[in-house]
Amino acid sequence: MLENINIQKYWDALANWCGSYFWSSDTFLQVAIVAGSFAIGSIAYRFIRTPLIEKIDAMQVPYTARRVLHNLRKLILPIIVLTLVFIASRVADSAFMNIDIGLSVVIMKLLLAWIFIRAAVQLISNKLVRNFFALSIWIIAALSIFGVLDETTAALDAIGFDTGEGRLSALAVIKGLFSIFALLYLAIFMSTFAERRVMEVKSLNRSSQVLVGKIVRITLIVFALLIGITSAGIDLSLFAVFGGAIGLGIGFGLQKGVSNLFSGMLLLMDRSIEPGDVLEMTDGTFGWVQHMGARYTEVVTRDNKSFLIPNEDFITQQVVNWSHGNTLIRVEVVFGVDYSHNPHEISKIAVEAASDAHERICKDPEAVCHFVEFGDSSLNFKLRFWIKDAEKGVTNMRAAVMLKLWDAFQENNIKIPYPHREVLITKAK
Repeated sequence: MLENINIQKYWDALANWCGSYFWSSDTFLQVAIVAGSFAIGSIAYRFIRTPLIEKIDAMQVPYTARRVLHNLRKLILPIIVLTLVFIASRVADSAFMNIDIGLSVVIMKLLLAWIFIRAAVQLISNKLVRNFFALSIWIIAALSIFGVLDETTAALDAIGFDTGEGRLSALAVIKGLFSIFALLYLAIFMSTFAERRVMEVKSLNRSSQVLVGKIVRITLIVFALLIGITSAGIDLSLFAVFGGAIGLGIGFGLQKGVSNLFSGMLLLMDRSIEPGDVLEMTDGTFGWVQHMGARYTEVVTRDNKSFLIPNEDFITQQVVNWSHGNTLIRVEVVFGVDYSHNPHEISKIAVEAASDAHERICKDPEAVCHFVEFGDSSLNFKLRFWIKDAEKGVTNMRAAVMLKLWDAFQENNIKIPYPHREVLITKAK
């Protein structure tokens, strides 16, 4: 509801003022001055825009400095317009013309406020956040310049409703949203800075660094939300009525998100998975842990594909961590040879081939070869060898041993048989 505000009276006063002011010859002249200044400024800026862009791009400066320079370059147009309006207004206000320049003064104040605000927010790197703050602050400055800031604040504060002992108004909602947005950005900025400092602490291992960084980030974000709501004058008890329904909805809607969040914290605390580990999932995904986030863990494969795996999957599914504990692992190669060869010689040749295949293959424990089966077409063997650095790859070592086996078989004239099938055709009587 609206309290102590006569909207019709306010609207009539505004209409009378616009009718008496904007239909005067002085106002038309000022509008022409402003429009002409914008036209001349746009033409001048069009000529200097391209050379400025090329000059800034050619500078040997960091990316952040180049971004700031490009943003400041866009302020040249309002600066030119402000200068032209100022010169033209001084001439119009002189004794020669004696024209009322009230509208021009307001336009100059608006342009000056926009220039200073856009220059000040260049410290914010995010474009969306930067534009939001610049526009919000400029709107407040514009209302103050027009002298209607108090009236607008009173009108917004009058729009609302009582809830128990408190009151929720449009002004409180706007203040709350602005405060929450500003404090959230500040919290994220501070948490990012804190995470970088934590990563530099050598006394903590990698998983502890990530865990501390995530706790700091979550804590700062929660405090930012609470402070933003209370700083706007909104009583948190107002949300008690909706708390049960909202909590139930969030519980169902964010069930997976909360599960992934706590699963990620659990993984960091028990150190079962850490950044840099080599993992193999049940679906065959094999790669390195690049980043552990609040919701997912990024695993980068050998072909440089990034798999964003929910943290919950590492808790509920079987995962092979090649880097956890001892990295010494055994690799197996299965092969078969023709029945015409001596299996004792085959085992000896296979062990020698595996030992000499690559420097990553361990000498101790040494490779072994077992004769395991009389197959349908071949004598079947299992060659087993050990490597001590699984994080450097397993398939490449299996391939190196198989190539070495091929070379050894060629040198010793050992044949690998093809499957044979006998087909008997009987003539029907």
